Amino acid sequence: MVSYSYSSSNLLSSFVLCVVLVANAFQWFTSDATSTLMVDGSPNSGRPIPNTFLGAFFEEINHAGAGGLWAELVSNRGFEAGRGSGSPSSIYPWRVIGNESLISVSTDLTSCFERNKMALRMEVFCNGPKSCPPAGVGVSNPGYWGMNIEKGKKYKLVMYVKVKASGPVDLQVSLTGSVHRVNMASIISFSVMTDNNILKWIKLEGILESKATNHNSNLQITTTTRAILWLDQVSLMPLDTYKGHGFRMDLFKMVADLKPKFLRFPGGCFVEGYYLKNGFKWKNTIGAWEQRPGHYGDVWKYWTDDGFGFFEMLQVAEDLGALPIWVFNNGMSIGEEVNMSALSPFIQDALDGIEFAKGSPSSKWGSVRASMGHPEPFDFRFVAVGNENCFPHHEVHYQEKYFKFYDAIKRAYPEIRIISNCDGSKTPLNHPADLIDFHIYPNNSMDMFSKYSVFDKTSRSGPKVFVSEYAVVKDDARNGTLLAALAEAAFLIGLERNSDIVHMVCYAPLFINKNGRYSWIPDAIAFNSHESYGTPSYWVQQLFSESSGAIYLKSTLQTSSNSIVASAIGYRSSQDSKTYLRVKVVNFGSEIEKLRITINGLSSNVQQSRSTKTVLTSSNKMDENSFSQPNKVVPRKSALENASNNMVVSISPYSVTSFDLLVV
Repeated sequence: MVSYSYSSSNLLSSFVLCVVLVANAFQWFTSDATSTLMVDGSPNSGRPIPNTFLGAFFEEINHAGAGGLWAELVSNRGFEAGRGSGSPSSIYPWRVIGNESLISVSTDLTSCFERNKMALRMEVFCNGPKSCPPAGVGVSNPGYWGMNIEKGKKYKLVMYVKVKASGPVDLQVSLTGSVHRVNMASIISFSVMTDNNILKWIKLEGILESKATNHNSNLQITTTTRAILWLDQVSLMPLDTYKGHGFRMDLFKMVADLKPKFLRFPGGCFVEGYYLKNGFKWKNTIGAWEQRPGHYGDVWKYWTDDGFGFFEMLQVAEDLGALPIWVFNNGMSIGEEVNMSALSPFIQDALDGIEFAKGSPSSKWGSVRASMGHPEPFDFRFVAVGNENCFPHHEVHYQEKYFKFYDAIKRAYPEIRIISNCDGSKTPLNHPADLIDFHIYPNNSMDMFSKYSVFDKTSRSGPKVFVSEYAVVKDDARNGTLLAALAEAAFLIGLERNSDIVHMVCYAPLFINKNGRYSWIPDAIAFNSHESYGTPSYWVQQLFSESSGAIYLKSTLQTSSNSIVASAIGYRSSQDSKTYLRVKVVNFGSEIEKLRITINGLSSNVQQSRSTKTVLTSSNKMDENSFSQPNKVVPRKSALENASNNMVVSISPYSVTSFDLLVV
C-alpha cells in the first residue's frame, strides 16, 4: 500500500498548477482561429509586382493646382477670369479700396501680353494726403480664400504697371491682415512716371518679408497720387517652395509620402472640357508665366491661369521620382468632337507634346523645354489617348480617332506605351494598345468590397490594365469615411493579386481645397490656405506604398467569413533596407476576426525584433478626418510581440491591418 501525505504548501502548489493548466487549455481553445491564411514564403515561389504599381493622379479639380499644389498666392493675377464661361472678364476676387468718389476701377484690352490682353485700369481722383485716405486707394487680392502669410518668411512680388500722370506716381505694395487692414509685412514703395508722355509697361519686382503670421491675408496695392494706372500679371510667390519649383511644401510632401511611381495628369475631364475650346491646350501652358493666357475649366467651373502647366506637371513628376503619364485631348470633349477630317492638328499637337517632354534640346519643342531650365529630356514613357471617350455611344468614333493617334505615335516614338480608354477587362480589345484605362466609382462600399475579384477572369493575353481612377462615392463615402477606405483596401488587395495583368493603379481625385465652391468628394488630401490632412483613403494608399516592385507571395485564405480579405508580399523596406513580409488583412465586418497566419518555406524564421502591426480603424465605421481632428482615422503602429512563422492574431472590426514581419 502506498500512502500520501499532504501539507498546506503542497495543496497550494497543486491548486496553482491546476489553475495554470486550465487557463492554458482555455487560452489554447479560445485562440483557435476561425480563419487561416497560408503563405508560401519559399524562394522563387512568388512573382514580381510591377515597379509602376501604385501612383498618383493629378487633375485640376477642387482647386488642386490653382490655389493648391501650385503655390501662387494671387488669384486671377492677369484679370482674365471669366473668359470662356460666357461672361465678360471679371476682376473677382480683387476688391476696390476706396469709394467711387476717390477711384474708378475697370478692365480694358491694353496689356502688353499678346495672349492675355486684359489689364486692370485704375483712375485715381484724389491727390495727396489731404484728399486721399492715409493708406491710399487701390485694389486688394485675398488669394484663394485667404493668403497664408507666415512670420519671418519671404514672398516674391512681380507685377506689370503702366501710368498716365503729370508727375511721379507713388505705389505701395503691402500684405495686410483680414481684420482692420493690419500691415503684415514690410511695405514696398515704387515711384513710377510717364516717360516723355509715352505710356510704357514696366516690370516691378520686390521681396515682402512677413512680420507676423496670418492665414487669411490680402495683397494690397495702393496710391495717393492722382493718375490713371494699369496693372497686369500681379504675382506673389513664397520663396520656400519645393526646390524653388513653385510647389507648396506640405502638399508636395503628402504626395511624396505615398511613394508614387507614376503621376497621371492633367485629367480627367479637365483634359476634355465640356466644349473643346475649354479643354487643356498644353502649348498655352508653357513658356513665361506672364505669356500664358489661362483658360476657363468649364467642367469644374473655375478659371486657372495655367501657372501649373504642362512643364510644371512634368517637373513635379520628376521631383516625386514618378514617371509622367500624359493624358492628351484626342479631339473629343464631353459635349462635342471634331470630324476625322479635322483631326490632324490634334495628332500633331500630341507629337509636339511628346517632343517637348523627351525631345533633344536642339529639337523645336525640346529647345522650348530647355529654355525653361530643363535641357535634359524628362523620363517620358506613357501617353493616354483621351479620357473616358470610349463609352458605348462614342466607341466607334473614339476608335476611329484612336487608330490615327496610335499609328502616328508608334511611327515617331515606337518606345512610347499607349493607353486606350476602351475597357478590355471582360472582352478583348479590337485595337492595339499597351494598356487599357479602367475607372470605377461604386456608389456604396459593399459594391467596392466585392470588386476585389473584378480582374480574376481578365484575359492575360491582351493589354495590361491601368486602374487610373477609383473611389467609393456618395453616401458611404461622404467626405472620406473609414468604411469607404476599407472597401478600397480590399479592392487594392485584389489588384495586388492580379498584378500580373494590373500594372498601375491610382486613386481619384487627389486634392480638394475645402474652401472651393465646386467640389468633388471624397478626395485623398484636403487642405485650406495653411493646413492639410489625409482622408482614410489616403492612409490606405500609404499601406500599399511598398507594393510597387515587391514580390507577391502565393497565399490561401481558408475562412467561412465573408468579411475578410488578405494578401502577402515580400519587400525590402525603403527605411532600413531590410527584408520584410507584409500581410495585409481587411475586416469589413462588425465582429473581431481571429486569423491564424502560417508562413511556410522561409529560409529563416520571422524575427520579433522590428516586426510590427499597423492598424487603420476607428470607433465608428463612418468616422472621417477634419481640420479639427486630422488624426481621428490614421494608422496606429505597434510592436508585434507574438511575431512568428505561425501565429494567431485578432483583426479588429472595420479595420485594415498590416503585419510587417522582419525576415532578414
